[in-house]
Amino acid sequence: MRIDILTLFPDTVHAVLHESILGRAAEKGILEINTVQIRDYTENRQCQVDDYPYGGGYGCVMMAQPLKSCLDAVIAESGDRRRRVIYLSPQGRTFTQETAKRLQRDYDQLVLVCGHYEGVDERFITSCVDEELSLGDFVLTGGEIAAMAVTDAVCRLVPGVLSDPQCYIGESHWDGLLEYPQYTRPEVWEGQPVPEVLLCGDHEKIARWRRCQQFRRTREKRPELYEAFQPVDDRDRELLKELSRADRCIRLTEPVSCRPAVESDLPAILRIRDDARENLRRQGAEPGPEIGTEEAVFRQDIERGECRVLLHGDEIAAVFTLSCRPEPSYDSITDGKWTPDLEACILLRIAVSDRYRGSGISDRLMRFAEQETVACGRRCIRTDTHRKDRPMQQLLRDSGFRYRGNLLCDEHGPRRQAFEKIIKLKKQKGTT
Repeated sequence: MRIDILTLFPDTVHAVLHESILGRAAEKGILEINTVQIRDYTENRQCQVDDYPYGGGYGCVMMAQPLKSCLDAVIAESGDRRRRVIYLSPQGRTFTQETAKRLQRDYDQLVLVCGHYEGVDERFITSCVDEELSLGDFVLTGGEIAAMAVTDAVCRLVPGVLSDPQCYIGESHWDGLLEYPQYTRPEVWEGQPVPEVLLCGDHEKIARWRRCQQFRRTREKRPELYEAFQPVDDRDRELLKELSRADRCIRLTEPVSCRPAVESDLPAILRIRDDARENLRRQGAEPGPEIGTEEAVFRQDIERGECRVLLHGDEIAAVFTLSCRPEPSYDSITDGKWTPDLEACILLRIAVSDRYRGSGISDRLMRFAEQETVACGRRCIRTDTHRKDRPMQQLLRDSGFRYRGNLLCDEHGPRRQAFEKIIKLKKQKGTT
């Protein structure tokens, strides 16, 4: 790809475009970026390139002759090429990522003409320019900044300039969406952690999360792009459906906290239990006693200090029980085994209010359960779920739990799936 920039300030433009990635690509011969001084081609003895406008008005207008002579010299020197002459103008079509793709794909030479002062003689535009481009609905002092932006956006798409096409595929505007959020070290900065999914090592989950974030960001920041977006494949269509379902749920706009349940919480806990039981029925699963537990069992959990409620503001949104006591039914695991020689906390009776389903409260619940486990001096959590409860299974996997086998317990249903998570404790600074 060859770029020729016709400008009154070639040294400034050259300095910017021959640094960093584009500069290295030019050194390798992948790109050829030339800046040409328009003033060198004037026929005026004073090297004049502009004059007063006919009809009066403020400022001066660049003359057609120096521009045309400069363009002719560039064309003669560069030979026969797929060439496009572009004038950077606030009257041009808005430059977009699709424009960058088209210019990189269809041409191997771009000649970018930078206007200045009050503009250029219209006769030059009519006779010599193939296309006018604008960065947006605003006016710059000259075309140099716009020319550099177009050069950068087009050249980074040239094969070999970036190390891999994946460096630009997935970025903002590549397929009509904005890019997902990016994070780097440290893992926690000023109390803000990196999203846990990015630390799980599961590339499929990470890709799914990132695509969801693209949808969310585009909808929030550029709704007009979101409305115009067309799903790429079935995966996109399914993710968009999930996003639509989530929109109907309560958003976590207030702080979410976790505390031990008290006697007065029982009515709300039982309502949430009924929500969870009905949700299981909708999935074609008959809920076992672990969700439809009698009031006496929850009361006992509360008395033992094992029952926790999650509050969104002042409203109880979810409930779980975390026990350090052995769970006899877990001794009957088949088709697998627990990790040996680990004391575990048992996570039981997880239930989320229907009002908060899809809000992200389940992820918060899992994080609180993990914190409580560590506070108990343990680093292993074990739990089980109905074999048909796909959402719970997905939540557990997304939270870092691993499937360990099946539980065959009559009182818990004919067959349940067992999961376990070993919590990785962060090393303290100064320790070995």
